[in-house]
Amino acid sequence: MTPHPYAFLALFLAVAVAFPLVMLSVSRVWFWLFQPPKPSTIKNGIYECGLAPTGDSRIQFKAHYYLYAIVFLIFDVEVLFLLPFAVAFTGLSAGALFAMLVFILLLVEGLVWAWHRGHLNWK
Repeated sequence: MTPHPYAFLALFLAVAVAFPLVMLSVSRVWFWLFQPPKPSTIKNGIYECGLAPTGDSRIQFKAHYYLYAIVFLIFDVEVLFLLPFAVAFTGLSAGALFAMLVFILLLVEGLVWAWHRGHLNWK
């Protein structure tokens, strides 16, 4: 008798589902047996790096920091896309050169847009 061709995949799926469920069950039983709940004001208090919390926890952050980070990520990923093109530059066709020029022009357009809108000015 020959095994079904997908029997290994079914077994692999069953083990992949059962393993995390067994680990979660064991950890839950371990928690119930060895760590009974002991609530107290100290245990339920707010912890911030060992210092007692003071003042309001809501702080207003400037969105410019996030905008700088997003612009940096966009142009950082551009380098990752340009590196394979630069490595294989001599063996590529004119269509690949045109596609990369369009890619660079779109990124330059985004940079000009961000500059024009004043997103790159440090305030």
